Amino acid sequence: MLKMSTKPWINEKIYAPYKIAALVETLRELKVPSQMVLQGTGLAPADVDDPKTLTSVGQYLTACRNAVRAAKNPKTPFLVGQKMHLSAYGMYGYALMCSLTLRDFFDEGVKYHKLATPTVVIEWREMGDSAIWSFPRLVSPELSADLFNFLIEQQLVQHAVHLTDVAGPECRPVRALLPYSKPPHAALYSEFLGCPVYFDSEACELHYDAAILDHPTHLAHKLTSTLMQETCERLIGQAKTSVGISGQVYQILMANPGQLPTMEAVATMVHMNERTMRRKLESEGTSFGQIIDDVRASLASEYLRTTKMSTEDIAALVGFSDAANFRRAFKRWTGKAPREYRS
Repeated sequence: MLKMSTKPWINEKIYAPYKIAALVETLRELKVPSQMVLQGTGLAPADVDDPKTLTSVGQYLTACRNAVRAAKNPKTPFLVGQKMHLSAYGMYGYALMCSLTLRDFFDEGVKYHKLATPTVVIEWREMGDSAIWSFPRLVSPELSADLFNFLIEQQLVQHAVHLTDVAGPECRPVRALLPYSKPPHAALYSEFLGCPVYFDSEACELHYDAAILDHPTHLAHKLTSTLMQETCERLIGQAKTSVGISGQVYQILMANPGQLPTMEAVATMVHMNERTMRRKLESEGTSFGQIIDDVRASLASEYLRTTKMSTEDIAALVGFSDAANFRRAFKRWTGKAPREYRS
């Protein structure tokens, strides 16, 4: 089954500056001044070193665009990707590091990808003897071809680094597929990825041997993994309630848990017509239906955790007329049955 990430909040300042810091550090080593990399981002060098600074994907894209112009060294995106160890990713990184198996690592990497200042949509699937990371598009499709290549090169190396972080240096990709023609610096791909690379392919993918999927990670720990997943869920939930039109819609729905208002009613509350609200939600990578799903999942989890209400009563409270449908939905949301979640 295909597992895929969704769009991030591109212009919302909700991310620690670790990616921009790695970019600035790499360019500094290549003799490019920090101010040149940060031009147009609204950030000063001191901001990048301050863990309290919050940045957006849009700011990182601006810094990458500056890097493409300022650094003529084709190694730049590979070197940036090489610095992106999981330990730099905060709770997202720690959640992946203590995943129980590499299959869990793949799943959680996609599930919580919104926390990673993402520039590329990621998916993964198991097909035959391959576990395949796929990168179908950038989060901002209007970017130039040279910036597209820069971000893809960085992303490929990041993924390879992350796998070695959790499974050791012997865990290398089997092959890489790129959807563009072979560049003059093609040898760098094999050098940094440690595998054969095929250009002019139909997809942008990184293939691993599927046999690795059931191997434990080096830091696998059941309790820590559970705690980190809960933290990631909370962080994503907090972001959903605080950014953009999707945040406003989420807050309105959470304020009316007994009887969730219709899309028409919510659009009126945010002073829009339905079509405009739908378009704005789509631009933020979500939909009214997805937010309804998120609200129901949050409410159901809270009721199960803090009350002794029956599953049937909770199902009715979150808008399900049938408890069996609620149980199936809850399993889809959390991976657990309501009884398992409560125990």
